[in-house]
Amino acid sequence: MKRTVFYDRHLAHNAKMVPFAGFQMPVEYAGVRQEHQNVRENVGVFDVSHMGEIWIKGPEAFALVQRITSNDLALIGPGKIQYTCFPNDRGGIVDDLLVYAYEQEKYLLVVNAANVEKDYNWIFSQNTLGAVVENASEQISQLAIQGPNAAALLQKITPVDLSKIPNYHFVTGELGGVAEVIISNSGYTGAGGFELYMFNEDGPQIWDRLFEAGEEFGLQPAGLAARDTLRLEMGFCLYGNDINDATSPLEAGLGWITKFNEGNDFIYRTELEKQKNDGLNRRLVGFELLERGIPRQHYPILDREGRSIGEVTSGTMSPMLNKGIGMGYVEVEHAKNETDILIGIRNKEVPARVIRPPFYKPGV
Repeated sequence: MKRTVFYDRHLAHNAKMVPFAGFQMPVEYAGVRQEHQNVRENVGVFDVSHMGEIWIKGPEAFALVQRITSNDLALIGPGKIQYTCFPNDRGGIVDDLLVYAYEQEKYLLVVNAANVEKDYNWIFSQNTLGAVVENASEQISQLAIQGPNAAALLQKITPVDLSKIPNYHFVTGELGGVAEVIISNSGYTGAGGFELYMFNEDGPQIWDRLFEAGEEFGLQPAGLAARDTLRLEMGFCLYGNDINDATSPLEAGLGWITKFNEGNDFIYRTELEKQKNDGLNRRLVGFELLERGIPRQHYPILDREGRSIGEVTSGTMSPMLNKGIGMGYVEVEHAKNETDILIGIRNKEVPARVIRPPFYKPGV
């Protein structure tokens, strides 16, 4: 079981460590609800060093990334980030990922922790163009600084003007006394903030600088459990739960990262175009419970007459709304917003309603 460079610091903060994607990772510190609320109201730091980083470089880099991802890489330029996915030959998703565009011949692909080897092998198998593909996951650490105080905290330890980094953009600059840090205006919480990429040997110094400067901003560490409840309140998909090799981006509501525009001849485009033209049989929806209960993955979704129409893929008790929320695939005729449904929780059929995410709207 691997450890990130922040392992000792997690223990110093009394983290509960669990195996996750081959790493010993902090699932919680002071408690999921407290960590969740602190990210929404102040600022939290997540160790996400288990994520994968794969470089694609060389004269054929653009062509390879354009071919294997569903979004249109031509729509972004240097310093921009694009959310996209790797489509497979069944109209499903190999993985969802972020593409960081450095230049026409240099891209960083940030992939899900459990899929690093799978993704690298997939890219390698499709690389008939001769682009340079490097798996740098073992050399790079990553911290996510999330919450309304994230920018103010980070601005104390970097000369980079963070106000000049728009959403889904990045720069490389000094932070925490480290010369080369990727500072990315992105995140998986809906609370705003930045993700920092650094070489492993620089990670502990940056962690310490964050906590030296962070007390006045309410900085606390947050674990994987709070990361999951935060992303679910926003309706963000989690690979392995809401999307996988057998779910299409169109079914998952990710048509916006599946560009069928002229010239974007990504791999297996035909399979997804056929889905679009033939119509979908199911869709991923969000829902909230109308009575007390906590929906969990694989619980049945029923229509008002009690007939099975789908299955829960993610569910939790929302710390901010204090109600059960979740996502799941349902037959398309039941996917309309505000449709009444039932969730099978143990021996009960709990009333619920289809709701278009995000469930929680910061500032509303």
